[in-house]
Amino acid sequence: MLFNPSLHISHGLLKTVGTDVVVRHRERVPHGGAMLVISNHRSFLDAPLVMTAVNRSVRFACHHYMSQVPVLKDMIAAMGCFPLDAPGQRHQTFFQTAIRSLKAREPIGIFPEGAQPMVQATRPDQVGRFHRGFAHLALRAPVHNLTILPVAISSMEETISPVAPLRLLSLFDPSEPLFNRPGWHPSVHYRRVTLSVGKPIPITPNHRSQYHGRQAGRLAKELTQSCYGEISKLLEEGFT
Repeated sequence: MLFNPSLHISHGLLKTVGTDVVVRHRERVPHGGAMLVISNHRSFLDAPLVMTAVNRSVRFACHHYMSQVPVLKDMIAAMGCFPLDAPGQRHQTFFQTAIRSLKAREPIGIFPEGAQPMVQATRPDQVGRFHRGFAHLALRAPVHNLTILPVAISSMEETISPVAPLRLLSLFDPSEPLFNRPGWHPSVHYRRVTLSVGKPIPITPNHRSQYHGRQAGRLAKELTQSCYGEISKLLEEGFT
């Protein structure tokens, strides 16, 4: 097996923080073709956990502010992550980087909930609204044999502690409106977690033939809703 630096770092990090991990349905992970992995999102540990679930290095799209904070930006670079464009921009750099990686058969990871559940603590069984960017990426990318793979992170035991004032983070990224408020950025530390791999969703030539004009938005919405439903179901199953 080839040495995967990001996967190796992920395993080491989870071992260091003492997270006990159970993986369900790993046999569903595709062995060939391009792969776009999506998951629910509440913790800085989510990217290492998803890599553990699929047993491969994954290039995750991360929030813009993470590329602005000293030390943190070095950590995400070591993990192979790449930042989204700043809020208010059209995410052209994100799409270009993601498509280039998918063409090279490097798995791409996206958290469709965005930064909201990271900044405001949510319940372990809660999934926030999905943004449609990942669906547009999947439908737009000129990549053959592309599959979306849903993964659910069910936190069985955790601790939550404040890590930094939100107003302090706004000094590094004043473009992020989530930081323009009082309070602290929470840090969720999973003690025990179940990772559930969902059924792969292939992006077919028929999908792409319909992705034009007014149908493009409708198709992206339907794909987003389908993925949201799959992760919600997996999340619930993870607690049983």
